[in-house]
Amino acid sequence: MAAYEILIADDHPLFRSALQQALTLGLGSDVRLVEASSIAELEACLAEKADWDLVLLDLNMPGAYGFSGLVLLRGQYPQVPVVMISAQEEAAVVARAREFGASGFIPKSSPLETIQQAVRQVLDGEVWWPPQAFEAISVSDEAKAASAGLASLTPQQFRVLTMVCDGLLNKQIAFELNVSEATIKAHVTAIFRKLGVRTRTQAALLLQQMESVPGQ
Repeated sequence: MAAYEILIADDHPLFRSALQQALTLGLGSDVRLVEASSIAELEACLAEKADWDLVLLDLNMPGAYGFSGLVLLRGQYPQVPVVMISAQEEAAVVARAREFGASGFIPKSSPLETIQQAVRQVLDGEVWWPPQAFEAISVSDEAKAASAGLASLTPQQFRVLTMVCDGLLNKQIAFELNVSEATIKAHVTAIFRKLGVRTRTQAALLLQQMESVPGQ
């Protein structure tokens, strides 16, 4: 068995292969790296095997709204450390990554050595943050509440929620997920209850609290 098993979740093939190279160089050939290009692919990998040593998660992934992917992983797989990777490097973005449970944040502009050092540190059970993580920036109570609600959703409920927020009707979601409309109605009811909302619009607004920077 490989010394480390790491999931690389990023929708840019070029960056995934650059990360593969950096990690193989930094950790040696005895590391198993698996790539996912969307939240759905990432979920499939985690459903198949839940004891990954690390997930490297791009902030803007297909199937997620900003930090909602991180919140989902922390809720469903709290034992797996998640390090965010992003081209957005503002202090507010890094502060939200910390608040929502990431074990680290690697700016995409980081040199190879920094990426390797950050990954090694988190694999050793520590955390790794760039300097801007320690600027005094607060995360709103609304965003914290939204995070807590989203963390309680199952992966399937999360998928339904993102489709609701994309404007799909129950009938369309049922078709996409190959289940009955009654199943989707039951999911929507459960989602609204967990999130403490009553309408699709309120659910969409709540999910928008997970955007990388408030107001964007």
